[in-house]
Amino acid sequence: MQRHHLIVEAEHDGTRLDAFLTTLLPSQSRSGVHRVIKDGHVSGAAPSLRPSTVVRAGQQYDVDIPAPTAAVPEPEALPLRIVFEDRELVVLDKPAGMVVHPGAGHSGGTLVNALLHHVRDLSGVGGELRPGIVHRLDRGTSGLMVVAKNDRAHQELARQFADREVEKEYVALVWGVVHAGRRIDAPIGRDPNDRQRMSTKARRARDAVTRVTYSRDLDGVSLLRVAIATGRTHQIRVHLSAIGHPIVGDSTYGGVRRRTAGHVRAVQRLERPFLHSARLVFTHPADGRRVEFDSPLPLDLQGVLDEIEARAE
Repeated sequence: MQRHHLIVEAEHDGTRLDAFLTTLLPSQSRSGVHRVIKDGHVSGAAPSLRPSTVVRAGQQYDVDIPAPTAAVPEPEALPLRIVFEDRELVVLDKPAGMVVHPGAGHSGGTLVNALLHHVRDLSGVGGELRPGIVHRLDRGTSGLMVVAKNDRAHQELARQFADREVEKEYVALVWGVVHAGRRIDAPIGRDPNDRQRMSTKARRARDAVTRVTYSRDLDGVSLLRVAIATGRTHQIRVHLSAIGHPIVGDSTYGGVRRRTAGHVRAVQRLERPFLHSARLVFTHPADGRRVEFDSPLPLDLQGVLDEIEARAE
């Protein structure tokens, strides 16, 4: 990580932040500067900065340039729970806190690094940084994923996801009461005010549908099973927040509360959103069998749920 301390001189007064940084950091491309700003590596005159922010003479900015990501991920002997494996694919249970593939600020320690160690024959369709990756889970979300081991399997699984033939069901704990049968049909795109977030109010959005298939009222919070056919970025988190019931522990979309009633105080132990990919159903790309996989709640989520349930009795 390289840190640069920059002061806006009179000649740059009124310039866009991205143009100012590109001029003073000639080693960085315009797109690279955009990424650094959007990833929160620039601090200065305002708490929230965008590429279009106008800079003024005398202002000071600190810019942290992340170390370049390795061109090819290296295998790493990271713990990885493999649920199923054959010649075509791997079904795994991703732990919370693990990023799926390398990117800015995450050159190692990712699911791809672990896969390269545990699985020798991954599909190359996803490219060097995303070998075999057909779909993703957020860093803070745990649970089931399927990874292709050859190009034919990758293409067929990708088609199933695109054609909405894959069944994906998640377990979530949310604030308030949400009834089973609730259907949320709202397009999702980048939040116009914060590029790190997604929103149902974006100018450019893609269709997204979320269905609540099960609900249990736990007096202040609800335990849900949620099914999605589409797989937009942060979809479940955005949709539940949009209807006023954010996922407990989700700091990005309003799910963290400083004050909680005693019977749900266990949620304060959460270090990530209470969201788990619990069920995955798809057609096996080789023989056409419909296959189904289930994953129990991990210990951090189950412990919180057990305490809430005990207090609710």
